[in-house]
Amino acid sequence: MVFKVGVMGAAGFAGVELVRLLTQHPNFELAVVTSDADAGKAIADTYPAFTGMDLPLFTNHDDPALFECDLVFLAVPHTVALKYAPPLLEGGVTVIDLSADYRLKDPDVYEKWYATKHTSVDVLANAAFGLPEVVRGEIAAAAETFAAGKAVLVSCAGCYPTATSLAAFPAIQAGLSAGLVVVDAVSGVTGAGKKATARTHYCFADESVEAYGLASHRHTPEIEQILGISGQDRLVFTPHLAPLKRGILSTVTLSVPEGVRIAPEALQELYEGFYADCPLVQVLPAGTSPKTASVAGTVKAQVSATLAANGRAIVCLGAIDNLCKGAAGQAVQCANIVVGLAPDAGLPTVALPV
Repeated sequence: MVFKVGVMGAAGFAGVELVRLLTQHPNFELAVVTSDADAGKAIADTYPAFTGMDLPLFTNHDDPALFECDLVFLAVPHTVALKYAPPLLEGGVTVIDLSADYRLKDPDVYEKWYATKHTSVDVLANAAFGLPEVVRGEIAAAAETFAAGKAVLVSCAGCYPTATSLAAFPAIQAGLSAGLVVVDAVSGVTGAGKKATARTHYCFADESVEAYGLASHRHTPEIEQILGISGQDRLVFTPHLAPLKRGILSTVTLSVPEGVRIAPEALQELYEGFYADCPLVQVLPAGTSPKTASVAGTVKAQVSATLAANGRAIVCLGAIDNLCKGAAGQAVQCANIVVGLAPDAGLPTVALPV
């Protein structure tokens, strides 16, 4: 079965990554791509990688053809999805949202961290969270609703929360963490979006690594929500920018509770068992560390968990491509599940070896 899909915000980095994935997907027909700034232009004019391909021209976000789609992906900044998701849903169109507008379950938390009013709390209440390997029940329920002929909204997890949560969740769920959850995560510059800034301009980002958003990054409450530690004041999240195009490597250090002991072999078995039915998460063998080059261009995630020599801490690592598993690829993965396909249907799972 083929589903007609649209991408709103297709000229941005996450949006054009969606275009790349959807043009190769056997069950999705890319029918509409929007960009207010590029309306009337061909995608190949901005991204020559698509030269020679028969693709729709960019149109405005208000293009009524979006309402003729089965699914629409919103690759737009926060607050923009608040405007467009409700009417699409009312029109019977399923929405896969890559923005932050419907990720946080508590609208007060959203308003605090994003400094804007949440204008569709009723829609938020019915949104499914899109991190299928961890928040499994919500995406499954959305699939049942879609199968019954109703439109659904899936709000996909952010890039840092995805890498961090996939790395740490099995250990935290198993009760192997007490006290602070310390996250040091490194991202490539595409995570900052298409528009260059003083931080992401090539001349400033090249040959430099820096921390930013200390104690204030907006992904903090989302990570807390996923890991089940909201309101506990346990998370210390420090993001870093590295001179990479793609990739996130998240290092999560957990303190093992007093009186708890776990053998390294048992920790490895815990992770392998937790992700046994997750085709897009690869638990690496003991002694092997994830790296961004091994997942670049794919929707795969690599994770590992290592027990410190003294047995008092666990170091969890997660590597993803921030544009793919951290954004567009995860959105397509969620769409696959919603429409009844395999999670990895039509998605690239092998990175370039060199």
